[in-house]
Amino acid sequence: MASPVGWFRALVIDAEDPPALAAFWSELLGVGIVEQAEDWIQLQPDRSGAFLAFEPRDPDIAAGADRRTRADLEVEDMDLARARIEELGGRLVKVIHARPGESHYRMADPEGNEFTVVLPLPADVARRAYGPTGQPPGITRGT
Repeated sequence: MASPVGWFRALVIDAEDPPALAAFWSELLGVGIVEQAEDWIQLQPDRSGAFLAFEPRDPDIAAGADRRTRADLEVEDMDLARARIEELGGRLVKVIHARPGESHYRMADPEGNEFTVVLPLPADVARRAYGPTGQPPGITRGT
């Protein structure tokens, strides 16, 4: 395996209303805002160590233009997560059928930015991804 060029640090979303979108994601992830300027809002890293940030949408790019960024949000209970997301102003886009017997929810935040709600990786895949514990560094899940 080659040495990494870098690591995933953040997902930056161009937003019509950065403060409103930052508030949505701050509530969804249970994190605070660590930096707020006129052209940048950065959330605290979540338990994965990555963070979200928001910038104003470039006015030269048409509103609603295809956005290629999408986050995966790992949850313990997809239905509870979906309900909370919808309560915060998000919506279900579609149900995705992945591995046999496994589904994900493709959701959208209040501005239409899509993200996917997923359950933790199956144990065999998690061990391949994270090593013998099957968990990302610093993560402790109930047994």
